[in-house]
Amino acid sequence: MSSTREALAAHQPRLRPGVLVSDALLHGPRTVHLVKDTATGQSFEVGPRERFLMVRMDGSRTVAELGGEYAAAFGKRLGDAHWGRLFQLLGGRGLLDGAPRPERPERPEGSERPEGAEGAAGPAPARGLLAGSVRLVADAHGTAGRLHRATGFLLGPVWGTVLLAALGAMLLVLALHPGELIDGAAAVFTQPVLLAAVATALWLSTALHELAHGVAARHHGGRVREIGLRWRLPVVIMYCTVDDYMFLPGRRHRIVIAAAGAVANLLFLLPFCCWWLLAPDGPTRDGLAGLLFLGVLQAAAMLVPLPPLDGYTIACQLLGGLRLVESSRTYLSLALRRSPDAAAYPRRARAAYLGYAAGTALTVAALAVVLVLLVRAVVLAA
Repeated sequence: MSSTREALAAHQPRLRPGVLVSDALLHGPRTVHLVKDTATGQSFEVGPRERFLMVRMDGSRTVAELGGEYAAAFGKRLGDAHWGRLFQLLGGRGLLDGAPRPERPERPEGSERPEGAEGAAGPAPARGLLAGSVRLVADAHGTAGRLHRATGFLLGPVWGTVLLAALGAMLLVLALHPGELIDGAAAVFTQPVLLAAVATALWLSTALHELAHGVAARHHGGRVREIGLRWRLPVVIMYCTVDDYMFLPGRRHRIVIAAAGAVANLLFLLPFCCWWLLAPDGPTRDGLAGLLFLGVLQAAAMLVPLPPLDGYTIACQLLGGLRLVESSRTYLSLALRRSPDAAAYPRRARAAYLGYAAGTALTVAALAVVLVLLVRAVVLAA
């Protein structure tokens, strides 16, 4: 028994390369970390204590040394049984160097690809008449890299500050002319030619939105997996997916990647805003006003903190939460019923879930008011 214990104490565990561990995330009343094996695409959750040990399993520390660091951090030493369960968990999933790796699970033809899949690997995306998707480029990461070389400087501190200031000025100008913008949007919906032109421009804006996610991901060290088209007729949109987004270092970087699409939507409107300010009264000015109103509304809609929109991703990052909708709904249900289980939620979790619910309700209400004003203007114009 003593020799077995000595062998365990001298063992130097090492995680396989490609095992990723996320930052701390709120999930219900618990704090968890996501763990992913990029070779298989499989992921699961662990607690802060397991994460503390996993990130230190680099082959340079013995179990005895890891145990000492754990005891210093948490005030308690792990027994042999605890180590056995941890190694069984990691070894059974093939995450320890030298442990057999489980076979990659089979996926049915046309199913969604796992989060860790590489750009051109795996079966072709699903294609159907009414719904489907198709990749537009074979090497999405390389394409994003070329776009980044051409436009990545805009993400730097100097140009980024200049562009954000320009967007702030544009939004201020537009906020001073709400009536003209709403009237312009109403004119767009009552004139088929203007409607077709504005719809085309807004579709191009959505394409830039997706490409901006890819450029921002390249800028901050992410890998772009796919760039393609997805359709749910009559809607056809571009999409861009980033591998292992939740495991990218730096919460601020992840927020920038998620917000890049909405910023690109607004940048697309900037030259049209200048044109609108200089245009004389007439159909052209009405069309530009409608485009600006609907374009800003489109960007704002992308920031609504509900899945699968970018605003939801940003909210999750700001609050450090996982599955915020589910967790907030559960907590609010417990709190409204005055359940004792609500008291088990730590203060940070309670504040996050209440804040998310309140912020989402206010955002949706504000957009609903804007839509009501637009419908009213269209009806009056007709």
